[in-house]
Amino acid sequence: MPQLALVVTTLVWGATFPATKAVLEQLPPFSFLVLRFLLGTVLVLGVLLALGRRLRLDRNMLRMSAIASAFLFLGYTTQTVGLRYTTASNSAFITALYVIFVPLFLRRFGLRIWVSAGLALAGLWFLVNPTVSLNQGDLLNLACAAAFGAHIACLERYTRRGDTVSLFVWQLVIVTAVMIPGMIVESPQPARFAPTALLLVTLTITGVLATGAFAVQMWVQQVVPAQRVALIFSLEPVFAAWLAWYFLGEHLDPTGWLGSGLILIAVLLGTTGQAVTKVTEPVGSPQIG
Repeated sequence: MPQLALVVTTLVWGATFPATKAVLEQLPPFSFLVLRFLLGTVLVLGVLLALGRRLRLDRNMLRMSAIASAFLFLGYTTQTVGLRYTTASNSAFITALYVIFVPLFLRRFGLRIWVSAGLALAGLWFLVNPTVSLNQGDLLNLACAAAFGAHIACLERYTRRGDTVSLFVWQLVIVTAVMIPGMIVESPQPARFAPTALLLVTLTITGVLATGAFAVQMWVQQVVPAQRVALIFSLEPVFAAWLAWYFLGEHLDPTGWLGSGLILIAVLLGTTGQAVTKVTEPVGSPQIG
């Protein structure tokens, strides 16, 4: 059941790539992200208020939330800004490299990891074709992959320490708050916030469905090892590429398909090692834990 829930979650996140790519024609990155996370935060707080659910607020909870939120903020910022300079398909495939970063951050080394990393780098080379031009959007999405990898690694440990609901909500609150200065700097014209059909559909996908998908991830990571979570998430670029082709008319040339195929092989190979059900070492680095 948890694994099936993650598959549905992955389909939702795959849909966010073409949706976000399209809406960036109307709104700049931080302005859109503020709307997205503000909507998700308000909905979640409304549900908790209706249920009479209290949030845990102590030093340890805030520390874990702040660390996880920092990686979440970096991931969404680099991904959304990167989408302005690259295709939704490229963004999805490169972001999928977090399944290589996760076992590295968790210090689960082995020949399988290095073979996977080599395949992924080869796939990335074919996908972005750096001999012609190195797209800054592709580089930003590579940074996004590292940030999301660190976030998944953090959640494996943090979700097993107690109040997962509070950890989930405080991340939404913190990320929303730190996005606001970026929106102020962008200073978009009020007309750009017009409730167009595109904006409403995109906010439904990213602010409502994707927030629910994030909640599912938080629940699943209490019982499913991070490597298995990342393995299922490797379906994300497949869904994103299909949706980008169907709705945006994007396509990959033969070299791009070769590169994306190598990346998919790499992420599958890199996340099918020995499952770990209990974390006893610090996650990510000696400072995270």
